Amino acid sequence: MTLDSPGDRAGAALAALLAASALIAPLAAYADDPAPDRGRFLERAVKVGGQRHAYRVFVPARSAGGERPPVILFLHGSGERGSDGDKPTQVGLGPHVRRHAEDFPAIVVFPQAPADTEWSDSAAIAWAALDAATAEFGGDRDRTYLTGISMGGYGTWELALAQPRRFAAIAPVCGGLVAPPQRPSLQVEAVTGEADPYTAAAQRLRDIPVWIFHGALDDVVLPEQSRRMAAALKAAGATDARYTEFPDAYHNSWDPAYATPELWQWMFAQRRH
Repeated sequence: MTLDSPGDRAGAALAALLAASALIAPLAAYADDPAPDRGRFLERAVKVGGQRHAYRVFVPARSAGGERPPVILFLHGSGERGSDGDKPTQVGLGPHVRRHAEDFPAIVVFPQAPADTEWSDSAAIAWAALDAATAEFGGDRDRTYLTGISMGGYGTWELALAQPRRFAAIAPVCGGLVAPPQRPSLQVEAVTGEADPYTAAAQRLRDIPVWIFHGALDDVVLPEQSRRMAAALKAAGATDARYTEFPDAYHNSWDPAYATPELWQWMFAQRRH
């Protein structure tokens, strides 16, 4: 039997410490993972322009999302602007995901636009949150989707036009392209100044699968905006453009839209080419 030298003992101690650290790291990561049988919302933040912006991300149960889940970027409406990070999960897609937390299969990113801004002003926040969440949770970049409601419906068109190859499909809900009279700042900047913004947008988005939703009785963002966009996509020879108008819905067409089972079957079947 030989006695260890001081150097041997120091080396053994360092090896033991490294081994313990290697165990701690996976345990710490696992503590932040969703439960195996239920997805959950996590708090995150990104820095954009030197400012910290809180956001939420829903991470699906492993049994629902698999090893590489699809990713949905959700853009909220005007009432959810702020800096708390949580309000974007309270209206629109968030409640639907909560009701289906056991089996909703996608990572869902909920960025938040600051007070008194439009998504055209805050797109960098949305992109940063999407990139960060996709990287952290191993999202599938070829199955990344975009949807939004009201102001976020405008934002859906805005971001899709900014990076038309980023998304495998988009689903704008009660949005538009042209500013309503009561809010001149709410418009899609990418086609502002075009003689026909609907035709201009349709020409650039005709290769992306699109499903538009609107309420026929909407008096906040008139359904004529979605009707004109759907017609423009058809005229442009869009490969997969759908339009659903709910005859009894006012501005809240997001609840029936996200409760449409066919939407999710269609969306998750799309893959970026």
